[in-house]
Amino acid sequence: MKQQLVEREVTSEGPVRTSAARKRRSVTVNLAESSLTWLHARGHLCDRRLAAGELLRSDWERAQLNPRTTMRWEPVRYGGGSAGLTDGERQLAAKARFDGAIAAAGTSLCDVLWRVVCANEALPAAEKALGWPIRSGKLVLGIALDRVADYYKIAK
Repeated sequence: MKQQLVEREVTSEGPVRTSAARKRRSVTVNLAESSLTWLHARGHLCDRRLAAGELLRSDWERAQLNPRTTMRWEPVRYGGGSAGLTDGERQLAAKARFDGAIAAAGTSLCDVLWRVVCANEALPAAEKALGWPIRSGKLVLGIALDRVADYYKIAK
């Protein structure tokens, strides 16, 4: 996959999509590294579905649900967000949001949603792993992302 490098402003929440008037710190982001941004860049996902997928991935990362082979020694990585909460409480809140979004997608749709959004599998690889027909995953992923967007209350 060819790299698509873009300069983004860095905040405590991560890279910002829109350019601000005054830049403090910036980072170069490869838009092609995410399966969702790849699908969005080619017109297969609308902005609402992309935002829902990015929120789901953000909650996945904030809850630190990535599989590990060893003990975690680092502290909770993400700060900011909800005022008055400790880092551990933010992590638990992100896990609760993630679980709610997956439940909103439904049991039959959450497997492709997790594979493409969280595990960052390419859509054809997810279809093959699930034993689905070719090009069926795009439709199912779209339905799942619509349900997740409704859960996160993203405007249509």
